Amino acid sequence: MKLITVETLPSMNYEVLGVVSGSTIQSKNMFSDFGQGLKSMVGGELKSYTGMMERARSQATQRMVDEAVKMGADAVIGLRYATSAIVAQAAEVLVYGTAIRYR
Repeated sequence: MKLITVETLPSMNYEVLGVVSGSTIQSKNMFSDFGQGLKSMVGGELKSYTGMMERARSQATQRMVDEAVKMGADAVIGLRYATSAIVAQAAEVLVYGTAIRYR
C-alpha cells in the first residue's frame, strides 16, 4: 500500500474510493510518567514518550491501511496525522487520507 502526502496525482489515472482513517489512544503507566516528569525538569528528550508516540503512529497507520485494503485501494493520498491530548496522561493519534484505486 502506497501512502502519499500529496493531495492529487496529476499524472495518474485513478478512482477515488473515499476517506479512510485510523486512530489510537495511548497512555504511559504511572511509574514511567513519574520518571518522565522528573526528566522534564532538567530538559532533554523524553524517550519513553517518543517511543510511545512512534508506536501509536504505527498502530493508527496500520488501522487506516487495513480500512483502505477492505475498500480495494491501491494507495492513500493526502495523508495527514493529527494528535490531541485526551487527558493529562493520554494522547490520541489520528491518521487520515483518501483511498484510491489505479485504473
